[in-house]
Amino acid sequence: MLTVTDTLCSLHSLMLWAVAYEFDVEANFNESPEGQQPLPLVRSLVSRIPAHVVFCNRSPRVVKPVWINFRGEPQPYVDIQPYTGKRMETYVGHPWMFRDAETDDPMVVSNKEMYLPPHLENGQVSISNITFPVLTLRDRCLQVVRRLVRREHICRLEIARCLQDDLARRPSIHADLRRISQRVEQKLLENREQQNR
Repeated sequence: MLTVTDTLCSLHSLMLWAVAYEFDVEANFNESPEGQQPLPLVRSLVSRIPAHVVFCNRSPRVVKPVWINFRGEPQPYVDIQPYTGKRMETYVGHPWMFRDAETDDPMVVSNKEMYLPPHLENGQVSISNITFPVLTLRDRCLQVVRRLVRREHICRLEIARCLQDDLARRPSIHADLRRISQRVEQKLLENREQQNR
């Protein structure tokens, strides 16, 4: 489970990312070509500033790096094996997420659920560690039971219906992206309201 501080740090990073590229929140919310959905807030921005990073998998799981493209869609990259690293060439303003390759459970990078490459001078390399998130006991138990019980057998478990429903809901990067986008949108709206006072 991410702490409030981690969540605020992640939101703060996303806010800086949006402001740094003069992201026009009004255009994103209100102006989209007819028949098209507005672009999500969490997406890659056009950038010519390269970022060199080594993602180090510090877990016993195979990890799938996922780049969030210019339309806000997840684009998986080649898996990172347990206790190894992978050097990646990316750009400032390009968000990354990391998932357990087998279960799609979210992983954290540098204790955050999303990685935004920093701008470093002279081609310096950023080292970022991928680890398990800190989960509540309940969430960890749900993970374990999902691994042990087939999806079609969940309804046979003699447990509360709400737990069966939670078990049936598999981890989803799309759901995580929607949740993060909602938090960023809320934070941007709060900041705009404060500026208007």
